[in-house]
Amino acid sequence: MMDSWVSLIATIFVSGLASSGLWAYIQSRTSRHSASDQLLMGLAHERIVHVGSHYVNRGWLTYDEYNDFIKYLYQPYTNLGGNGMVEKVKSEVEKLPLKSGRIEKILEVRNASKQQDVR
Repeated sequence: MMDSWVSLIATIFVSGLASSGLWAYIQSRTSRHSASDQLLMGLAHERIVHVGSHYVNRGWLTYDEYNDFIKYLYQPYTNLGGNGMVEKVKSEVEKLPLKSGRIEKILEVRNASKQQDVR
């Protein structure tokens, strides 16, 4: 009697695993996750190209900007498997001269503002 119950439960369990509904659910979760990854990759790619192009057009960047660019944009993007044009942008950013950090930049902006106020 106990063997028939175990057999029945095993049959139900295996049938549930083999059902198309379960696999459809798993595939939909995977494709949603994949779509989220693709969207995140697209947004990161756009941001890296935009920010990197800004630095290249400006002709320099601060140490802090460079560290943030690598740590918060480039590395996570490559960890997700991104590559391509971003490599070119990173390469161009790495060629730029580095200036002082954020504090110096803030002081520079304040001094420029004060000079405009004097005029």
